[in-house]
Amino acid sequence: MTQVFGATSTTDDVLSGVSLKNKRVLVTGVSAGLGVETARALAAHGAHVVGAVRDLAKAKRATDQVREAAAQGGGAFELTALDLADLASVRACADRLNAQGAPFDLVIANAGVMATPFGHTKDGFETQFGTNHLGHFVLINRIAGLLRDGARVVNVSSAGHRFADVDLDDPNFDHTPYVPFVAYGRSKTANILFAVAFDARHRSRGVRATAVHPGAIMTELVRHMAPGEIEAMVSQVNEQAIADGHEPFQFKTIPQGAATSVWAGSVADADAVGAHYCEDCHVSDVIPDDQPISLANPGVRAYALDATRAEALWTKSEEMVGERFA
Repeated sequence: MTQVFGATSTTDDVLSGVSLKNKRVLVTGVSAGLGVETARALAAHGAHVVGAVRDLAKAKRATDQVREAAAQGGGAFELTALDLADLASVRACADRLNAQGAPFDLVIANAGVMATPFGHTKDGFETQFGTNHLGHFVLINRIAGLLRDGARVVNVSSAGHRFADVDLDDPNFDHTPYVPFVAYGRSKTANILFAVAFDARHRSRGVRATAVHPGAIMTELVRHMAPGEIEAMVSQVNEQAIADGHEPFQFKTIPQGAATSVWAGSVADADAVGAHYCEDCHVSDVIPDDQPISLANPGVRAYALDATRAEALWTKSEEMVGERFA
């Protein structure tokens, strides 16, 4: 009987009794928070984890527990340089991985930024769209040949995708007033749509892609928010939740937050999660775009799973990065 997990399940819960020996996993953003916990849990169960990070020195200091877990669980852990806000760095990372030629069973696109001040990546893209979406778009497509048949790709998205659909006419806010959480919403919707389009291209060989919402966790991701902004947002969300007859919002622990990525990548049925959006260790219900929904409630907007929209984003992304991918 398949065990059912939920919002309070941890990485250790979902991987209990699971062996990942001889599995090779790439996780981006392994220098803090969810990335470190994701790598730790996978390595503890025997996986060989490659952590891709912008700051190698910081990541080395932050991942002692990952190395310890690998040593105890029969896994392995290594770091490689990756700056998602610089496509030269992204391509160099992909080139190194391709030169090594070692295949992957799982890629977890975990790294990202949230609610940053207006700015641009090294290549001139709006910071959040460029880092959260375009960097991963280029990296994963460039190493697609390393994915074994039956491999999985997990894009870490967010309930914040409900803040905004992608804007294919003005992705860099050249003509639109910049609002940090609108930009974040666009990038998180892009994470989901990328999973939908990637899944369509690779499912014939058993490679499935999905997107997940980890839940709300206090990590370095909130560093760009003003003092009191989180508290005000939680208060507003809870007022709406109570008005709708729902339980008040609760933050997750880091092991609870990383659980859905690990579940979707290693435990869940591949056909069940492929081209879908998951949260709390289950596939989410689709919420019509015109139906009000609080951030405290589960569900994915229909626009984020629209296959036509996913293909349009793919084409726009290729145009922006100057590369075409099969």
